[in-house]
Amino acid sequence: MRKTQIAVIGYNEDWCTDAAKNIAYEVGKEIALSGSVLICGGLGGVMEGACKGAKENTGLTIGILPTGEFESANKFCDVVIPTGIGFSRNFIVATSVDGIIIVGGGVGTLIEISVGYMLKKSMIAMTGSGGIADEYGGKYIDERKRIKILKRKNPNKAVQDIIKTRI
Repeated sequence: MRKTQIAVIGYNEDWCTDAAKNIAYEVGKEIALSGSVLICGGLGGVMEGACKGAKENTGLTIGILPTGEFESANKFCDVVIPTGIGFSRNFIVATSVDGIIIVGGGVGTLIEISVGYMLKKSMIAMTGSGGIADEYGGKYIDERKRIKILKRKNPNKAVQDIIKTRI
């Protein structure tokens, strides 16, 4: 049976708060402990925090980069996919997973959420992480009400909720 694939999306290094990075670390740790695969955009901030949490707990991490250079990836990515397609890589991140966990985030995160919403992916916003997560947690993105973005404070609960939707 295929492993569950979970995206962690959110702030890049330029806007990432310490709180968001710490939450991302805990989410990455829980993904690894669950035996799932972590997929992210492969850069700094939330992505690096999540990958670090997964790596320090023997998890597998995949970074799908916007650039065409392997060197752009954070040092905790096991598998690096340099796409060279900029923000279009957000479509690949959101499409390649069973569910999405949102930690903070700005417009790039909103792109991934929009794709996940259209594909009816399970999405969970980590409360207290700021940005897009706090803005859209507990809501539908539009009046079509395709899928509600759930809110969670506990990283383990967030990961388990995504795993349950796959089974």
